[in-house]
Amino acid sequence: MEIESAVAPPSSPLTRLNTFVATSRVGKHFKLTERNTTFTTELRAGTTTFLTMAYILAVNATILSDSGATCSVHDCIPLCSNPTFNSNCTGPNLHLIIPTTSCKFHPVNPGYTACIQRVRKDLIVATVVSSLIGCVIMGTFANLPLALAPAMGSNAYFAYTVVGFHGSGKVSYESALAAVFVEGVLFLLISAIGLRAKLAKIVPKPVRISSSAGIGLFLAFIGLQNNEGIGLIGYSSSTLVTLAACPESSRAKLAQVITLPNGTVSVLSNVSSGVMCVGNRMESPTFWLGVVGFVIISYCLVKNVKGSIIYGIVFVTAVSLFRNTQVTAFPNTPEGDSSYNYFKTIVDVHKIR
Repeated sequence: MEIESAVAPPSSPLTRLNTFVATSRVGKHFKLTERNTTFTTELRAGTTTFLTMAYILAVNATILSDSGATCSVHDCIPLCSNPTFNSNCTGPNLHLIIPTTSCKFHPVNPGYTACIQRVRKDLIVATVVSSLIGCVIMGTFANLPLALAPAMGSNAYFAYTVVGFHGSGKVSYESALAAVFVEGVLFLLISAIGLRAKLAKIVPKPVRISSSAGIGLFLAFIGLQNNEGIGLIGYSSSTLVTLAACPESSRAKLAQVITLPNGTVSVLSNVSSGVMCVGNRMESPTFWLGVVGFVIISYCLVKNVKGSIIYGIVFVTAVSLFRNTQVTAFPNTPEGDSSYNYFKTIVDVHKIR
C-alpha cells in the first residue's frame, strides 16, 4: 500500500513577512491575528489613509494663514509713491508711504506677503506635529486604526468668521487661539470622566449620521472649489455657485462695493481670490487632470485592484511635479519658485519662529 504525501507549496515572501510580524510583539500588541488582518494589509491601508489626508497639511495651513496669524502692520514695508521706484525711492516728487492697516489687503504689501508665507510654513509644521501626536496616541494606546488630524470645519470658522481674513474680524488671532486651547482642555476633561460619551448618546442617531454626511459634503465642496480643489465650482451672482473649471487666466476677483452719493465707489469687503469664471468654462487643465485621476481610482475599484486610491493619487501628483506645464503645482511665479525651491530640499526641518 502506497502512501502519498502532499508537499505544501513554498510560501511567498509576503506571507512569511506577515507571519513573522503577526507572531512578533508588535503584531500581538495590535492583535493582527485576532482582527483577521495582516501587516501588508495594514501597511497598504495606512498608506492610503495618509495620501487621502495629506491635503490637510497644505489646506489647513493655507486657511489658518488667511487669518493673518501673527502678521501685522509692522511686517509691512514702506513703499515708494511710484511703484516703479520701490528699489530706489529718491528723486523729485517721490516719497515713502508709511504702511497702514490697508497694507494687509489687496494689493497686499510685499512685507506682509512674506510674513504670511513664513507663517504658512510654521503652520504646516504645527499640523504635522499635532497629527503625528494624535495618530501615535490613537494607535499605540487606544489600539484603534484611526488617523487624527485638525478638523477642516473649525479651522475655516476660526479663520474667516472669528479672526477674519487677514485679521479683519473682531477677535484677535491670539485671543482666538486661547479660546481654542480652553475648548481643548474642556473636551479633554469631559472625555476623561466619561461625560463626552454620555453627551454623544443624548444626540439622536439621525442627527449623528446626518452630521457625518454634512461634514463629508463640506469637504467635498472645498475640494471642488478653485482655491484648494480642482475648481469645478465657481461663484454665481444668481445661484451663488455654478459650474466653473476655467483656467487661471479666466478667473476674476470679487469684492463688495457701494457707490456713494458723490459718485465714488468704496470697497466694503476684502477682495476675494479668483472665484468667478468670466469665460472658458470646463477648459481648466488641472480640472481634467483631476478627472483622469478619479477615473483611474474608479476603474481600479471596479477591477478590485488593491491600492486603487494610491495609484490615482500618485499619478496626479507625479504629473503635477513637472514645471513649465499647464498642470504644474509650481507655476512660474514668485510663490511657485519659492514652493519649488522648498520642495527640492526633499527633507527639511523647518523651525517655527
